[in-house]
Amino acid sequence: MNGMMGIYGDLFGEINRMQKNLDQLLTPMGTVGIRAMPRRTFPVINVGSTPEAIEVLALAPGIYPNALQITVDKGVLVIAGERKTALPEDTDNTSLYAQERFDGSFRRVVSLPDDVDASKVEANYRDGMLRVRLGRLEASKPRRIEVK
Repeated sequence: MNGMMGIYGDLFGEINRMQKNLDQLLTPMGTVGIRAMPRRTFPVINVGSTPEAIEVLALAPGIYPNALQITVDKGVLVIAGERKTALPEDTDNTSLYAQERFDGSFRRVVSLPDDVDASKVEANYRDGMLRVRLGRLEASKPRRIEVK
């Protein structure tokens, strides 16, 4: 019976791989959502701005904060790290037929506007959400001009 489980485990894995390839081919380019992201795109991010800052929110559950490396250099924000596997040890009694959770090394690169002040960067990680706030240069902030 164990031999048969191994054959079916491989069969399910192959079917899952074929389904993912077919999904990638047939997914319209304008589709949004986590499942529409190219494989191995981790973490998914949102980038927004206010007059005072650029804010990057990265959905990165299952990461230890000390496993994240965040750098800002020459107008580019890099979020990198590693997410450890949550899979059980490979044994004769275990077979994997679907894997949607990303594990392994990752790196996301975000181009930043010219008015970002690289010395004003804050990063917080809580409940699987990484928030990076990048302040703007004082000269680029809107200011009120008094008319005399």
